[in-house]
Amino acid sequence: MPEGAPKATVTAFAAPADADTTFPRLLREHASRRPTAPAIREKSYGIWQTVTWSALQDEVEALAAGLSELGLARGHNLALIGENRPRLYAAMIAAQSLGAIPVPMYQDAVAQEMVFVLQNAEIAIAIVEDQEQTDKLLEVREQCPLLAHVIYDDVRGMRNYSDAALGSYDALLERGRQVLKADPQRVSREVDAGRIDDIAAMFYTSGTTGNPKGVIHTHRSMIVPSRVVCDVERIGPDDEVLAYLPMAWIGQNIFSYAQWLIKGFTVNCPESPGTVATDMREIGPTYYFAPPRVLEGLLTQVTIRMEDASRIKRALFKHYMDVARRVGGRILDGDTGVSFGDRLSYALGNLMVYGPLRNALGMSRVRIAYTAGEAIGPDLFAFYRSLGINLKQLYGSTETAVWVCIQPDGEVRADTVGKPVPGVEVQVARDTGEILVRSPGLLREYYKNPQATAEVKDAQGWYHTGDAGFFDHDGHLKIIDRAKDVGKLADGALFAPKYIENKLKFFPFIKEAVSFGHGRDRVCAFINIDFEACGNWAERRNLPYSGYADLAAKPEVAELIADCVGKVNADLAQDPSVAASQIHRFLVLHKELDPDDDEMTRTRKVRRGFIADKYKVLVDALYEGKASQYIETQVRFEDGRTGRIAAELQIVDAKTVPIAPVLKKAA
Repeated sequence: MPEGAPKATVTAFAAPADADTTFPRLLREHASRRPTAPAIREKSYGIWQTVTWSALQDEVEALAAGLSELGLARGHNLALIGENRPRLYAAMIAAQSLGAIPVPMYQDAVAQEMVFVLQNAEIAIAIVEDQEQTDKLLEVREQCPLLAHVIYDDVRGMRNYSDAALGSYDALLERGRQVLKADPQRVSREVDAGRIDDIAAMFYTSGTTGNPKGVIHTHRSMIVPSRVVCDVERIGPDDEVLAYLPMAWIGQNIFSYAQWLIKGFTVNCPESPGTVATDMREIGPTYYFAPPRVLEGLLTQVTIRMEDASRIKRALFKHYMDVARRVGGRILDGDTGVSFGDRLSYALGNLMVYGPLRNALGMSRVRIAYTAGEAIGPDLFAFYRSLGINLKQLYGSTETAVWVCIQPDGEVRADTVGKPVPGVEVQVARDTGEILVRSPGLLREYYKNPQATAEVKDAQGWYHTGDAGFFDHDGHLKIIDRAKDVGKLADGALFAPKYIENKLKFFPFIKEAVSFGHGRDRVCAFINIDFEACGNWAERRNLPYSGYADLAAKPEVAELIADCVGKVNADLAQDPSVAASQIHRFLVLHKELDPDDDEMTRTRKVRRGFIADKYKVLVDALYEGKASQYIETQVRFEDGRTGRIAAELQIVDAKTVPIAPVLKKAA
């Protein structure tokens, strides 16, 4: 650790009385104290089905007993693949009850993507949601010889499968119940033997720059900081959560698993990814998490609906949103300086616009909402807070079990990620600007990868995040970008690609962006349009198109995106540190960046280096001054087939803003 590195104020942490607890013990406690309270719900065929804490405890014990008969034991790894389902949550606790380690995997990954994790984690048993996930494992089983058992939950489509490795979840439950009849304490003994420093779960990173790494977390690392935040935010058993993000993602496991078992609130699993919006309106969660891309998508939907609304409704919306932008955030923060007239106008707006809009978004009961994963545009952040939604930012990662910094109520700002969570130490290395973290929530290690562990965790226990940032004068942490991605233009000016890309993605017409500039004389960018937003825009102008590639190639769409880029450049020109990073040229890609084509991770982070190599001919065309460039690209379809698409891409010169001499000097 560099000497004299700035350090945040750290609040002392007092361990709870039951410091040696584990997740199975937490479940047992809820089942004992609140047996009939709802633990988890699932919407099936349009009807919400509720599982109580006592019923969940019974199912977990039977499942654990069944898994033990299959050979699952302490220290073994169990794969879980599927959408959020109560039975997959029960499987996580069942594995932990035996001292085994659940390894949730991304359900939208193609079969070949799963091979590395299955091999690396030495998976012998996998519990999957349905026929689709079963087929994936059967496809790669020859590459994964240790895989001996695949247990499926949904029996639809499985009637004619006769493979000896396959078994149904219900059959395994029944087998476990028979085991418990002969030995009722078989699972309880294992639960009693568990300790808080035992391994609780393993989460594989998204593999932005190479193979994923298995991040090992203990019960302590997941429970201790999560309990602290529950107490800080006053989260309790009456809260409701919608579990709609991938189970393989650490955030989903903190919000809808760790905190769920700590405080005993109700988790709700949507019927399908396509019904999330409807299910959210029905449930009305009180505690909510959404990455910026989800919030951007919701705002895009609002924008489209308002553009199609009557003139009177559009005028009413505009008037009251102006009021909300002016005073909504201040009222939410408890600012007593807001005038009576503004409060009255806001109350009327709440009656006619904000309240119905919150209800349409499913956020009418949200008490706490978090966003993280990427920087969120200040206007997008302000939009939700202006509606009265207590949206706050947090900072963390898979390796930190999420919780590093959160924004306290009354100190919510668009340009920071808040202050360190009580019990967490954060330092900024003076020489590199890298953020270092020491916390009870840190990973134990990377699975079978001591070299990678040593690279991120030093002898003093500091985790090197790889992010660059600094503390402001109020002790709030500001994130600039990934330290490795922050570069310099040819003239030495700062180049922070993600900062630029996030500004572009605020516009509803831009879904994704990738910027280039390190070591070059100017910044150029690839743009992915938002097909729905741009399609709606085109239809209202009677502009015909046959699909994504056709719409992306329209000159009118290029003009639309050029206007967005020009506004970003005008904004960048006002900041001395990034004024030189204005975008000079861009092109609209002929296809959407896709995890199936290895262009993005499963958490939808762009693999910038891979994209630069794959589309080198386009990058060269941007910097060589060409007006267009022909390209052929191989794409992978959902069923695993591959194909090729070709296009002549037009390259657009963006409008830039001259930098004032004083800004040039500062930059």
